[in-house]
Amino acid sequence: MCIKNILITGGAGFIGSNLALKLVKRGYQVTVLDNLSTQIHGEDPEKTSSLYLSIIDKVKFIKGTVTSKVDWELALAGQDAIIHYAAETGTGQSMYEVNKYVEVNINGTAIMLDLLVNSVHTVKKVIVASSRSIYGEGKYLCKDLGPVYPKQRESVDMDSGDFEVKYDGVGDLELVGTDEESKIHPSSVYGITKQNQEQMVMTVCPTIGVAGVAFRYQNVYGPGQSLKNPYTGILSIFSTQIKNGHGINIFEDGKESRDFVFIDDVVDATILGLENDNANNQVFNVGYGQAVDVMTVAKQLSEYYGIKVPITVSGNYRLGDIRHNYADLTKIKNLLGFTPKVSFDEGLQRFTNWVNTQAVHEDQYAKSIQEMKEKGLYK
Repeated sequence: MCIKNILITGGAGFIGSNLALKLVKRGYQVTVLDNLSTQIHGEDPEKTSSLYLSIIDKVKFIKGTVTSKVDWELALAGQDAIIHYAAETGTGQSMYEVNKYVEVNINGTAIMLDLLVNSVHTVKKVIVASSRSIYGEGKYLCKDLGPVYPKQRESVDMDSGDFEVKYDGVGDLELVGTDEESKIHPSSVYGITKQNQEQMVMTVCPTIGVAGVAFRYQNVYGPGQSLKNPYTGILSIFSTQIKNGHGINIFEDGKESRDFVFIDDVVDATILGLENDNANNQVFNVGYGQAVDVMTVAKQLSEYYGIKVPITVSGNYRLGDIRHNYADLTKIKNLLGFTPKVSFDEGLQRFTNWVNTQAVHEDQYAKSIQEMKEKGLYK
């Protein structure tokens, strides 16, 4: 499969821009379609967004949106592959901006697929950014029942300070890595839209002779991550709070955990999916394969910045959040030879070193929480 020309939707974003730069170095011709959302890039992004400025002289850039058929038609011309990153992100925000998330994530993908089915094109492969959010709560082992997949947690339990997952009343569940065969049952609108994106691509593409690949990314972080966006990216949110000297409010009991995967590893995994035919028509987890709890994240960030701020475990929670999830990487290792190289400790040091070179941005996190409170989604 000869691939030279690549379209990256959302290619001015965090993952997309890093991927674009590495693909250019590898000799690919890269086109980026991006709307330069102010939530990610800030005001006047064409002058001030470091992500946009890092790629603008190295790629063909089209300012547009995936919700526009005209923009898609312009961007698709002559492309051999599409890497589809353009999406609204943020679990919490998705629960009250439902239409926007559906319009961009689902309908934007539908326009792409409709064009691939019904028009003449040269696209041979489509890679879609899926998400660990499609799993909802992760995979657990029960002594008596074996593998189980707990449902979304109940407010009545969390209101009383019980944040652990439950499965039909059974306790003592052991968290294990979530593999690609695990149950898909998202607990947020964002997760539902990512599930739809993935399933549409993996259903439609093979029927028209286009290879589909889906990467279920865990929590991606690293230098270049938006420090302006208060709706997603726990490391960025905490960093902005610390840099402003504000205290950190830890949700639940601080023991909730995530799988943090460094941006360089995500880029490398994605390029393997592009260049390796073993990836065709397959879905893969991309993570580090280790769970790190939120309290540890807050403490390590404060330590690396050398700034002490109050860290409060409040017992507050957001509807739609999961308790735990980390990736089983067996499949991507066996089929694509991918093993993450950057540990969380090394990655966090590289991330905080970069943040220390950046201007301190206004902390708008309280505004995002207030929005959730007004909608009854923050308890």
